[in-house]
Amino acid sequence: MPLQTELPMVIKQASSTDGVVFQLRHDGRGVLEVPGLENVLFAMHIGVPATLSCRRDGRRHAGTAVHGDIDIIPAKTPSRWEMHDDNDRALLLILPQEVLRKVASESGVDGTRLEIRDRFQIRDAALEGLGWAMKREIELDCPSGRLYLDGLALAAASRIVARYSSAAKEREKFNGGLAGHRLKYVLSYIEEKLEEDLSLAQIAGFAGISPSHLNAQFRISMGVPVHQYVIQRRVDRAKVLLLRNSLSMAEVAQAAGFAHQSHMARHMRRVLGLSPRALKVALSGNTIPH
Repeated sequence: MPLQTELPMVIKQASSTDGVVFQLRHDGRGVLEVPGLENVLFAMHIGVPATLSCRRDGRRHAGTAVHGDIDIIPAKTPSRWEMHDDNDRALLLILPQEVLRKVASESGVDGTRLEIRDRFQIRDAALEGLGWAMKREIELDCPSGRLYLDGLALAAASRIVARYSSAAKEREKFNGGLAGHRLKYVLSYIEEKLEEDLSLAQIAGFAGISPSHLNAQFRISMGVPVHQYVIQRRVDRAKVLLLRNSLSMAEVAQAAGFAHQSHMARHMRRVLGLSPRALKVALSGNTIPH
């Protein structure tokens, strides 16, 4: 596979008072060599499924990144990424080691001996929720202020130290949600069929379990029932499509999987607090791929 001929596209960027950098970025098809950095990297996939492989820390990883998948890359860890399609869009959090050490010390852990663990395409509902809050703030130029962004950065750092470092305690027992591989299959299927008239029975049939069992286990894993997750993803998809001036409101609604334009408007107001037209004005001038 050829090396990327273009640099990664940084769509939006912001930073916290402590020097944490937030980026929304797109990496095109090809190979990207990343040197070992002084900071820890947190990356969350934010778009349609992307086929990726990565070699780092002596190991090779490969898989399909779906909406919400998370990578954690320790400092001073060179990596070689292969993007097999043009779908790699991510929220990137660049965490200075001083921030992580401070968080560890405040938790009673020796921050000078802290080691962050390498993780590839994991699911973590708490980190994912923080990621979506960061993404919204960055997209809209931090309307809640620097203090809010500082808080999100520290919350993410605390979670990483508590769960993915040498200071991490034994992981909690599996709570009965969908197992990792099955959850990824379900999320990928929803993305693929988002613009269709999806039903719980259809998704459950794909997963090979009953609709009631799917809904219960999906809620444990994702924090919301299946239908709410599908609506959220359709709202996110519509938000991106609204930036394409060539599409009418009706065409956006259809492409995002809504029954009609008013159906889209109702759910967008409920989820985002804005009508489609108001959201388009708020995002005007910002190209935010998803």
